[in-house]
Amino acid sequence: MESQITFVLLSLCLLPIVFVLVNSRSFSIDYKNNCFQKDGKPFQYISGSIHYSRIPREYWKDRLLKMYMTGLNAIQVYVPWNFHETVQGVFNFAGDRDLEYFLNLANQTGLLVILRPGPYICAEWEMGGLPAWLLQKPNIILRSADTEYLKPASDWLAMLLTKMKPWLYQNGGNIISVQVENEYGSYFACDYNYMRHLHTLFRLFLGEDVILFTTDGNTDKEMICGTLEGLYATIDFGTDTNITAAFIRQRRFEPKGPLVNSEFYTGWLDHWGDKHASVDTVKVSKMLGEMLSMGASVNMYMFEGGTNFGYWNGKFRSVVTSYDYNAPLSEAGDPTDKLLAIRDVIKNFRDIPVGPMPPATPKFAYGFITLQKVSLLDTLSPQGPVRSQYPLTFEEIKQYYGFMLYRTTLPRNVPEPTPLISPLNGIHDRAYVSVNGVFQGLMERDTALVMNVTGQQGDQLDILVENMGRVNFGSYINDNKSLLGNLILGNDVLTDWSIYPLDIDTAVANGLLQVDHSGSAMEAGDGPMIYSGTLKSTGLAWDTFVKLNGWTKGQVWVNGVNLGRYWPQRGPQQTLYVPGPFLSATQPNNITVLELERAPSSELTMTFNELLSHEDIELFLNHSGWPVS
Repeated sequence: MESQITFVLLSLCLLPIVFVLVNSRSFSIDYKNNCFQKDGKPFQYISGSIHYSRIPREYWKDRLLKMYMTGLNAIQVYVPWNFHETVQGVFNFAGDRDLEYFLNLANQTGLLVILRPGPYICAEWEMGGLPAWLLQKPNIILRSADTEYLKPASDWLAMLLTKMKPWLYQNGGNIISVQVENEYGSYFACDYNYMRHLHTLFRLFLGEDVILFTTDGNTDKEMICGTLEGLYATIDFGTDTNITAAFIRQRRFEPKGPLVNSEFYTGWLDHWGDKHASVDTVKVSKMLGEMLSMGASVNMYMFEGGTNFGYWNGKFRSVVTSYDYNAPLSEAGDPTDKLLAIRDVIKNFRDIPVGPMPPATPKFAYGFITLQKVSLLDTLSPQGPVRSQYPLTFEEIKQYYGFMLYRTTLPRNVPEPTPLISPLNGIHDRAYVSVNGVFQGLMERDTALVMNVTGQQGDQLDILVENMGRVNFGSYINDNKSLLGNLILGNDVLTDWSIYPLDIDTAVANGLLQVDHSGSAMEAGDGPMIYSGTLKSTGLAWDTFVKLNGWTKGQVWVNGVNLGRYWPQRGPQQTLYVPGPFLSATQPNNITVLELERAPSSELTMTFNELLSHEDIELFLNHSGWPVS
């Protein structure tokens, strides 16, 4: 009893000390001296963007430590709304979604945080971070004062900002500033009432002391529509921009206060079918040094991009699975020449932490495995089909990601090749067409809206529709998925559809698509089909890269985890990153492949490589961001 009383008295004595320590923490804008102030002293942040949603939880600490050892004193973090509220009203902050654990790791590492909670984030992320269930309201105006949007957005922010308030710097945490919306000036709505509402909401839940800011592109229109009185206006630009002209533009909206480049582009993203994007290291280093010499605070976008696992990539032109971004840390979190060059620049402006840079994560070449065909797709809709005279959208059926199978019958004999047409560009995004289980070809949004089919009246017509990721930027983020509008065969409108929402991910995660569960394996063929195999345990669970020689387009799962899309024939990405934590060192690893077009005509193999063959090394280095030794 006496010891308990002593403990209570000591605790009460310590409370004033803790209060004083927290109360002495401040982060503010010094308009007189055109800088930030941290605890009453001038402060310049040197930050890098990192997306916890694109990196396995097991690697968060490794990536943060590498950023700290480069000399960064802050990180910039997006919070994707749809990553945490996939189903309306159900919030998930567990496992790889544990934002507070991530913030705590950053705090322990010595990194301040610039938080970007949206509600819209862009980030080349699916629908710019907005949840697809918003599209159940067909006339909704996203990112506006439309109450159909504002009510769920406000509910989300009320929950998230309440959770974030204890992490503000002045409350003892490490969040020094919070962005309101994201590059709003690039959006057509230009709705100041919407921005005023967000401003009020952020102040209500975060208080009056935290710095709230906006970020917009380097044009007058974007700065005019994206900024609001009471929100500190910052700008973003890359190495192709005149620094002085860009900061003069910021000064027109913020005559006093710190110069801030909130997104200084160290690299760029890749789209399927484009050449791999890169930004010259010398240019990045030179401009970074110039901005820091001017006293500007800079955030480098990206410092590590990571991976668009599963279905999380955005689409304007569809973004590849890798979000390597030609960043200072590669997709696999490995230091590059660009990182070392940036560290050399930072040394001129602040003390670099003493000690070695953490090494690259270990890699291992596990060799090749053989796959067998194990399943047709129409068995993967356990709840059965939805019947409809005309096609329904993914959103109407509440199947927001992945694939749906649309099935009907041919209304008449079509002995000669007959056009199957999507007259209103209604293929969102790719449709794989079969008649009586025989693959006929594919249709694709914007590019292939007509194909020929043949068959007899009553033959089964299957259309497998793939969602390639919703538009994440611009005026068309209301991006519904499905057969939008009717399909026409010759002169006949196709009707009487059976629509199967395919739950492939659950089937894979539950081990239902392995060879042992499906009897004898079938021969490979064209068209959508699932294949599986096993990677034997080796006593190691190290990072690797999978290459699918001879395969065309599809998805890969390792032990139930969706690695994302492969599409080597379109490129530029040729490999899929497999983080070591996804593998088992002691148990066989289940590998599942959904091939959508054409499997290899000879051996059904895939290879797990530490590095690729000599003829692929240059392409691989371009993809991964590794320095050439």
